[in-house]
Amino acid sequence: MAALSGGGLWRRGWLPALQLVRHGSKAVTRHWKAMHFQRQKLMAITEYLAPKPRIPERCLPTKKEVVEEDDGYVRLLRRQVVEAFRDNRMIVVCQYNPMSNEDMLLTRHYLRKHNIEVKFFLNEIVRPVLSQSKYKNLLPLFVGRNIVLVSPEAKAKEMLRVLKGVPQINLLGACIDDTILSKKGVENFAKLPSLEASQGQTVGALALLPSQTCSLLQRGSVRLAALLDEYIRQLQAGAEATPGSPGGSPAKPAPSQSSEAH
Repeated sequence: MAALSGGGLWRRGWLPALQLVRHGSKAVTRHWKAMHFQRQKLMAITEYLAPKPRIPERCLPTKKEVVEEDDGYVRLLRRQVVEAFRDNRMIVVCQYNPMSNEDMLLTRHYLRKHNIEVKFFLNEIVRPVLSQSKYKNLLPLFVGRNIVLVSPEAKAKEMLRVLKGVPQINLLGACIDDTILSKKGVENFAKLPSLEASQGQTVGALALLPSQTCSLLQRGSVRLAALLDEYIRQLQAGAEATPGSPGGSPAKPAPSQSSEAH
């Protein structure tokens, strides 16, 4: 009976306890998915835009030229720059590094002793002024934060002596007597003697040549006059030694002979 029952189960087949039943519809593998925002940006950037038809210029409204007027304070600063470059013989451009207020006051005090003033000018103010003046070759020096040392006298030697003790102020270049000089040129200029000494040396050199020429021209005539004087002296001495000589004066007759003749 057991065998029959076992055989019957085998003939009927064994079915699992859990069965997955699939109906006739197919699986949908493609669903709508939103585009990534970076791709959306790329598509928007690369989208073709057809050019608009060009409108003739005569159909466009005329553009009004707007003239920008400088501020009054800007004009005042530019006027100060012009006066500083016009009224001073020595204009020195230096690079300014941060330093304490006490050191800056001492530096100004030492420079003012030699009649040298310290000027702070903005590059936005200086560059437009220099570009329209004879100092336009100084424009490459006005980069970064700079200060300008001005003086009505060319006191380069005194200025270098003061700046030697201030490492925060570096000399870049200068314009002395309308001549642009580099740092090395300013140092060489400071080694020159003063104007009065140079003028004295020049006058002495110029006066020496005419005096030598005059002495050379007068040497022949002076020698000739000396020789003639010596010759005349010799003739006079010989005439006194020989009274009856032709060159001497005739001898006077004795008084006895003259009385006998009478």
